[in-house]
Amino acid sequence: MIRLPDCVLFDLDGTILDSLPAIEASVCAAFVACDLPVPGGSLRELIGPPIRMILGKAGKITDETTLDALERAFRIDYDSTGWQRTICFPGAAHVLQTMHQRGHRLFVASNKPQQVSLRILEKEQLLDVFEAVVTRDSRSPAYAGKEEMIRSLLTERDIALENCVMVGDTIEDAQAAAAVGIRFVYMAHGYGVIDTASLVACKLDRFSQFLPLMAKELVSD
Repeated sequence: MIRLPDCVLFDLDGTILDSLPAIEASVCAAFVACDLPVPGGSLRELIGPPIRMILGKAGKITDETTLDALERAFRIDYDSTGWQRTICFPGAAHVLQTMHQRGHRLFVASNKPQQVSLRILEKEQLLDVFEAVVTRDSRSPAYAGKEEMIRSLLTERDIALENCVMVGDTIEDAQAAAAVGIRFVYMAHGYGVIDTASLVACKLDRFSQFLPLMAKELVSD
């Protein structure tokens, strides 16, 4: 019986972390600080891409100077105290620790900035379970996106395609995995909606559903 691959790559926001309350609060603070109308409604469907894209879509703003100011204001709020509102999805910490204890090599590939990613994982007592945390800004020049992050991880850590799976909640995660040639596990508790079944090897609604997958082959949902 084939077990879950030895190497598992994870997105953060919407996959491991329920970051919506923290991001919404800091987006609101940024618009207030810039004396702009605060966007109404939930930002749930916008979470995933870099914050500049989220700010632009939330406020229907394309002016680069305004986006520069909003991004600075967001970072001031989020990087100081806002990030502390972020928590793990139910069961995530236990499952990740179990994977680590059973010998799986765990990695992060996220659009979230490196510094705050490490802070949150440390706060949630999960930093030590990951072999590497790769983010857009974890190198210079920055990674272009998830696909490049994944390719870099596979190359630098000498990981075979058939021995790896990507876990995420957005179409960007799914497409990046497909482009690289690894299987994709869709976490439906997140913020994205993935309707393309061909991109999904397995769909999970909660982290506890990972436990039986540690003892059997991933199958299409």
